[in-house]
Amino acid sequence: MTIYEFITDNEKTIRLSFFIGTLAIMALWEIIAPKRALTVSKALRWTNNLGLVFFNSFIVRLLFPAAAVGVAAFASEHGWGLLNYYSIPFALSVVISIIAMDFIIYLQHVLVHAVPVLWRLHRVHHADLDYDVTTGARFHTIEIILSMLIKFATIVVLGPPVVAVIIFEVALNAMAMFNHGNVGLPKALDKIFRWFIVTPDMHRVHHSVEDDETNSNFGFNLTWWDRLFGTYRDQPRGGHQGMKIGIHKFTDVKQTNWITGMLAMPFMGKMSGYVINRREWNGKAEDEK
Repeated sequence: MTIYEFITDNEKTIRLSFFIGTLAIMALWEIIAPKRALTVSKALRWTNNLGLVFFNSFIVRLLFPAAAVGVAAFASEHGWGLLNYYSIPFALSVVISIIAMDFIIYLQHVLVHAVPVLWRLHRVHHADLDYDVTTGARFHTIEIILSMLIKFATIVVLGPPVVAVIIFEVALNAMAMFNHGNVGLPKALDKIFRWFIVTPDMHRVHHSVEDDETNSNFGFNLTWWDRLFGTYRDQPRGGHQGMKIGIHKFTDVKQTNWITGMLAMPFMGKMSGYVINRREWNGKAEDEK
């Protein structure tokens, strides 16, 4: 059996193993060397954040049994997508696919900060009052569904190899948990890593309550897009210990950290600040309930 066959035949097991493994490693790291003191009970946050993750997984499996890997296999069998129209070395095709899909994730992330109705969904991710490994996986169910549809469209247009989609999915999940970790790397190492991948200190800036900091550092995997498109921000104004996590006025734990509040959040109140095209540079923009 080749490595390709092993990966494609054991896709679900590989993805689950990496999810559990990364979660366990980051959770242990956060206990041994936390970057910031937590303000909300970890038991409460983990129960509800992970509860939302499992609920979302159930809904996605119900709506999209084949998932992204199934779409990639279907597209490959029917010769759909740009990479299936040209004779490209397999290894190069995999690399191009992973980079291209990462770019789409970056654009999608900018989009959910730019369109008010999409920001309503995405603010569930930002409203977490603390920042740790589970924050990286808490998204509103509707946003997860829209994300899957965008991913399917990308796969159909691009035509990536199945193994590239599996690698990308594993990397995306693992990196989302890593760069949302309540941890920090040594400054010298962090500086080196930032030229290639998103570090916890880099992405933590994106979860600041200040609107101009929230609308920066959109990358999940590669840092190139933020640097290329001018959305990179090195550090938060208040420092990592002094910065406040979350969204202005979303301070009620029942709304921000209970699963019922998270699911209802997009449908509550009026929209004001934080959306890119409504940002205020004095840092005082607020998202009203």
